[in-house]
Amino acid sequence: MTEAVFPDWAPFKELDAAARAYLRDPEVALDCLNSALAGAQILGFTLERFVNEYNGVWQEVVVCDGSRLLLWHGEDTAPGEGPAGSMISSLRVVPLSAVTEIGCRRRLIRTATGHRVDAVDVYLLLSSVEEATDGPGVRHDALRFGKTLTDGGVAQIGRLEEFAELLAGLIGRPLL
Repeated sequence: MTEAVFPDWAPFKELDAAARAYLRDPEVALDCLNSALAGAQILGFTLERFVNEYNGVWQEVVVCDGSRLLLWHGEDTAPGEGPAGSMISSLRVVPLSAVTEIGCRRRLIRTATGHRVDAVDVYLLLSSVEEATDGPGVRHDALRFGKTLTDGGVAQIGRLEEFAELLAGLIGRPLL
């Protein structure tokens, strides 16, 4: 897999500016999300982008409007799965009422002055279930988001932690 360094989106507090700074296809993502948001206020968001195993770009935007998570995903098609230069754009909308658990795992590094966060991994368990692929039974559907010092840096780690805190404050409470 090819290593890639993308511009930092963390300094931007507005989704439009962050997406335009970070995503390869911001217009596709913003058009899709704005259509689904239908004027709803964005309370928080997180972005992800990386180069996949066939040197294509994988992009994701996750937005919270206070009652839903809107997940836009864009990914280049694999060679032979479509015309050259094609991509898949998809949108998933998950009501916050479907989130049954949220967790945030932080990897810390000991330093001479204490600890610093090296990585953060956030997961959301959903009330929906999917068939287990590794044997009989079912498993909870889950959403995972992660950032490390080498994949995003300190500012994006902080923004993902803020997003997790926002969601944690909304989960399990009556929705307005």
